Amino acid sequence: MMKKIAFLLLLFVCFGAKASMILLPMDETSQVNHLKAYGITYWALDRSYKANWLLNYRGGSFLLPDTEEIRRECKIRGVSYEILSDAEANSIMDDISSPSQNMETVVLEKAPKIAVYSPPGKQPWDDAVTLVLTYAEIPFTTIYDEEVLSDALLLYDWLHLHHEDFTGQYGKFFGAYRNAPWYIEQKREAEELAAKLGYSKVSEEKMAVADKIRNYVIGGGFMFAMCSATDSFDIALSAEGVDICEPMFDGDASDPNYQSRIDYNNAFAFKDFILERNPVVYEFSDIDTTTDRRILPDNDYFTLMEYSAKWDPVPTMLCQNHTQLVKGFMGQTTAFRADRVKSNILVMGENKQNNEARYIHGTKGKGMFTFYGGHDPEDYQHRVGDAPTVLDLHPNSPGYRLILNNVLFPAAKKKKLKT
Repeated sequence: MMKKIAFLLLLFVCFGAKASMILLPMDETSQVNHLKAYGITYWALDRSYKANWLLNYRGGSFLLPDTEEIRRECKIRGVSYEILSDAEANSIMDDISSPSQNMETVVLEKAPKIAVYSPPGKQPWDDAVTLVLTYAEIPFTTIYDEEVLSDALLLYDWLHLHHEDFTGQYGKFFGAYRNAPWYIEQKREAEELAAKLGYSKVSEEKMAVADKIRNYVIGGGFMFAMCSATDSFDIALSAEGVDICEPMFDGDASDPNYQSRIDYNNAFAFKDFILERNPVVYEFSDIDTTTDRRILPDNDYFTLMEYSAKWDPVPTMLCQNHTQLVKGFMGQTTAFRADRVKSNILVMGENKQNNEARYIHGTKGKGMFTFYGGHDPEDYQHRVGDAPTVLDLHPNSPGYRLILNNVLFPAAKKKKLKT
């Protein structure tokens, strides 16, 4: 009888200790590859597994079901993981749910369908998001103006815009690169595409694209933009029906006194900005702080804001990281002048020394958008023709983590933003 009882107790203990969950730790010391951990989580969602995003728990860790194929995938991709018993997983969840802890559990339900807005033939390293999605092995579809104008955005949950110019001024590269073969070719291709789509000017065609993207967000889509796609998008929306392009861009003069006709109400994030009229100046407006920055590269950092995970899960998700201090990096649009950001916009990352916002978020209709200043989080001053960033050298990049937070964000069960 005693042997039977002992055997049953042993069986109970073994059953109770059975591993049932996989934790992908996201703190600084435990995770070998933070970026690929997002890819594992996406991969699991894409195979109909549910996942939990443990906000503010060890850097924003992920909790997945314990299966042999998930373990195998972690090993293949070089992602650190820990096996938890039911009791250990429940203990963590109880700790997170405590009112005294600034932590929260967010259920991730479905892998979002991702679209990247990018012209044909663009190199992957021209776009930090394309680069990190490829590195993390997260699938995406590249689309451009024809797809957007034919309402293909309705097929996607998340849209990314990077280093684009929605104003029809070809990136304001005229001053430095007007005679460069690549500039001449890109201008020709843009004009041919506009004509093919039935527009007499590139600026008019880009305005139509911006309008479709605006409606996509208002209808419930998620938009993420970096570098010049941020301010040029808002400028295009605010200048609808106004010619702000000089003759070298569209063949005719701009409207007189066009600055007075800018409608800031149409812009998503920015207000009161003054447009740069000089066509040879590599700048769209005074939204961007690039030319006014007085900071050495070694001292260039921005700070992520801390939110209440239980009351404000949206910005908390978007700010998950293993550090609150993120290395700065430049771009055509490096950062946003703080006094040009609308009051209803959340500034999630800032450099107070320069009075600039680096990482902002807002809502528009039923959808949401995030703007992230700079071009490449691991290439401080990316220039035309520079070699691509090798992410194998930066698998724990805090700057790239912010991009991937936005990629997984649409997978979450939404809770009302209370900030």
